[in-house]
Amino acid sequence: MRAKVTVVGAGNVGATCAQEIARGDYADVVLVDIIPNFPQGKALDMNQAAAVLGHEPRIVGTNGYDETEGSDVVVITAGKPRSPGMSRDDLVTTNENIVGSVTKEVAKRSKDAIIVVVSNPLDAMCHVAKAASKFKKERVFGMAGILDTARFSAFIAWETGKSIRDVTAMVLGGHGDQMVPVVSATTVGGVPLEQLASRSAIQKMVKRTRSGGGEIVQLLGTSAWYAPGAAAAQMVESIVLEQKRVLPCTALLEGEYGVRGLYMGVPVVLGRGGIEEIVQLKLSADEKKMLKESAAAVRDVVGVLKAK
Repeated sequence: MRAKVTVVGAGNVGATCAQEIARGDYADVVLVDIIPNFPQGKALDMNQAAAVLGHEPRIVGTNGYDETEGSDVVVITAGKPRSPGMSRDDLVTTNENIVGSVTKEVAKRSKDAIIVVVSNPLDAMCHVAKAASKFKKERVFGMAGILDTARFSAFIAWETGKSIRDVTAMVLGGHGDQMVPVVSATTVGGVPLEQLASRSAIQKMVKRTRSGGGEIVQLLGTSAWYAPGAAAAQMVESIVLEQKRVLPCTALLEGEYGVRGLYMGVPVVLGRGGIEEIVQLKLSADEKKMLKESAAAVRDVVGVLKAK
């Protein structure tokens, strides 16, 4: 029996995520949006693309939530996107209401689902989704680290002139300007990054990674969608297909990495149960310091939430 995956929000990120999941051909997809006819049109277009891409056309678009009943995984992309000059923190109040209401709708229809949060500001929205769903922490987490790591990996490949397939990188912390690219754990074909690039070049890559989302907002006038959508789909695939991938995700920490009661980006093992393990890396003294600063920044954003 095929899995059932719901994607809430048929905008650029949600539609990209739904398309990537559909192309995997392992799940039926329900695409939800409040705009009349919009998700239905997106779904129809994707179903017709299936004939070209070679997967079964099983995508349903809807403006309601009844069709989502019994979902195995729910991806929440709903919310206002960033605009030029706007920080993720500015989005807190507006998106708290949206994500909270959406989560309640899907949770009451899919009580055993796993919830993947993509809406920004992501770390704070994970707290909102967990509170609204009342699900265990293993079943509510966010997509951030895969996206941030993908950006870091792209910059590394360009700088070193090596294949991106050989880059192994990791980005921890909050999904904001104080994220922590873990240089000590980054390699290219098994060779430490520090042997392949100068310290100044690495610092530039780290800086660009931290501002990667803002750079795209400045260029496009809105948030990125190809990489975020693909990153969320990768998480869904690891969950539904029980791949047990080790991926950087936004998880609720209860003492890991010296952080308690806060959603932060860390490497986790993803399987049918959601987060099955939090992997603790050995960090350098500088990386530990940066992670602590990142945690403080996330707490400031979470502190803005009406329901904490």
